[in-house]
Amino acid sequence: MTSRALDGVTVLDLSQVYNGPYCTLLLAQLGAEIIKVEPFGGEPVRWRLAGDQETAAFGLLNGGKKSLRLNLKDPRGRALLLELVAQADVVVENFSPGALQRLGLGYDTLAEANSRIILASGRGYGVHTPQAEQRAMDLTIQAVSGVMATTGQPELPPTKAGPAVADFFGGTHLFGAILAALLQRTVTGRGQHVEVAMQDAVIPSLTSSIAGHLDNDGALPERTGNRHGGMAVSPYNVYPAADGWVAILCMTDTHWQTLCRLMERDDLAAAPELASPPGRVAQMEKLDEIVGGWTAGRSRDLIVADLQAAGVPCAPVLSLADVLAGPMVGEDSMIRPVTTADGRPGYVFGSPLNLTDSAPVASRGAPALGADTDQVLAERLDLTPEQLRRLHDENVI
Repeated sequence: MTSRALDGVTVLDLSQVYNGPYCTLLLAQLGAEIIKVEPFGGEPVRWRLAGDQETAAFGLLNGGKKSLRLNLKDPRGRALLLELVAQADVVVENFSPGALQRLGLGYDTLAEANSRIILASGRGYGVHTPQAEQRAMDLTIQAVSGVMATTGQPELPPTKAGPAVADFFGGTHLFGAILAALLQRTVTGRGQHVEVAMQDAVIPSLTSSIAGHLDNDGALPERTGNRHGGMAVSPYNVYPAADGWVAILCMTDTHWQTLCRLMERDDLAAAPELASPPGRVAQMEKLDEIVGGWTAGRSRDLIVADLQAAGVPCAPVLSLADVLAGPMVGEDSMIRPVTTADGRPGYVFGSPLNLTDSAPVASRGAPALGADTDQVLAERLDLTPEQLRRLHDENVI
């Protein structure tokens, strides 16, 4: 038999878009059973494409889950959910503030059905902030947290980060909070309500920028382009190659000395004014010009090979097409080929979590909307075919 860290844990996933679904995907990849509870139209990310074609985003984040279609605006739908809560371990939601309470499904109600239940809520803003009751999306959190102010070139407007950092940082932190609550339940015997705000989760990622602001009394530019966020490391930039771009940074004096040797610039290696990080930062413009001049006449792959062999941190700048054609795609990689519910080729995310004593979960495509409704309700609540038919006919399931 194979065992996994979360074998036997049942999660009712009411979440949508990216934040909650990524959290429950991580739980699924450790063996939890995820029952995705969706409204009649499905969650919003399913149908962003024309022609009733499910999106790749939905497939990536919902592989291996079950789909239960349930009308929570109908009292009978809510009653069915509470019956499922009585048998579950975790409920995950990232509705707008107050939405779960308006449905009559707040934590107190769930705890009445099951005192061991853990309600995990993904939020935009912390409960003690002035924006606590405001709706939030990744873009708005990036705007209000400082992410946009610190992204882009200094002379250009604030720019959102390319990745949905707030959604995914929030989802990852919510995953951690759920594991902590499950562990604490083994001691107390009780569930609890855990909440993670995307704004709170993303703030620590600004450490370099915040530290640079504090260390320099606010004198540094907020947006530093591809340079170090706190303007405390140099060289640290993206440099042109003959056939692309290369990211290079010298975090230590040894890195700098090695780079000088590769560039055949013994004069720079011996210069006392460049022997320390502050000295190199003071001449950042000059050093970027020198390093960029050296890289510009060489191929990207040769630069990377030479720097990596010498121990200098670097990487080629890859396009999304490069990534999707490379080793990140494969049966044991982070982007895994699967067959979708309608028989098309698709992809799901693999797991970044590697536990030696928790067997990996086989990759499966995302479920079709409501595909597991009858099975879940029959197996868990002992509903008969006639009861299921009636619930279908009356638009409860």
